[in-house]
Amino acid sequence: MQDTQRSGWTLVWNDEFDGPAIDRSKWDFDLGNGFYDYRLHEWVPGWGNEELQYYTGDEENVQLRDSCVFIRAVKAPLHGCGYTSARLKTKARDGRLLFGKLYGRIEVRARVPWGKGLWPAIWMLPVDDKYGGWAASGEIDLMEIVGEEPHEVLNSLHFGSSYPRRSLITTTHRLPGGSRVSDWHTYSVEWEPGEVRFFVDHVQTCTYRHWWSCSRLEAGQGVQATAETDLNPWPAPFDQPFYLLMNVAVGGNFPGHPNAQTQFPAELVIDWVRVYDKAGGYGAAAPRGPGAMPWEPGHVDERRQ
Repeated sequence: MQDTQRSGWTLVWNDEFDGPAIDRSKWDFDLGNGFYDYRLHEWVPGWGNEELQYYTGDEENVQLRDSCVFIRAVKAPLHGCGYTSARLKTKARDGRLLFGKLYGRIEVRARVPWGKGLWPAIWMLPVDDKYGGWAASGEIDLMEIVGEEPHEVLNSLHFGSSYPRRSLITTTHRLPGGSRVSDWHTYSVEWEPGEVRFFVDHVQTCTYRHWWSCSRLEAGQGVQATAETDLNPWPAPFDQPFYLLMNVAVGGNFPGHPNAQTQFPAELVIDWVRVYDKAGGYGAAAPRGPGAMPWEPGHVDERRQ
């Protein structure tokens, strides 16, 4: 095991993947190619993004070796999908929480596949959708890439109202010295009340202090907030516990379809996952940053689809 000490932080949860198999007390798997939206009473195929993979928990898609977990997207037909892959998460399919965290430092050391149509990600979702459906209750993305951009890492927050009135802020970090995501890198987020900071290889890429959350619905869909009274109290939605996810999606609205040059199997290799608490605890929420109001001129909104 590498050194797990972080100055000012205390390790509270980790997986070094040293065992003979995935620790099912820590991780479960999403299965299939979609989900049922109970709010809209309809099946949503392709995970809402027109993705092409069918998630499994099979050994072909999830392997543990050399003290690493390999999440593998494979070009293989299954149940009408052209690819199989895996998505690990710390919340069980039956709703049991295996691990969740409100505030802290989350670190993942990984080698990331790249190529047209690949969409690997290390990210977080709310344990409970307290403020409403995605993205009113938030999403935190430690790492995702546009598959054909191997030198760039995206760090993002999703928030706002429920779909389709969600909002997004993203920073694109270019890896220095010609490095690629397929090399080993450490992806981290430090999350405190009212502030979220992202890091790649312990170099800070961005700090976010502006977001908002609105629970109001019309005809079952989120609406654009038009006044302060529409908003949930700051720092919602990032004042609730989140759980971890790691996956390799194929295709979809973001990266497009794979092409003849895309190499399969595409492997996201995770060396370890470590979660820390701040020594001494967390203070009051930092003031909401500029550009936080969705109705103000110059507010930060979607920078990518």
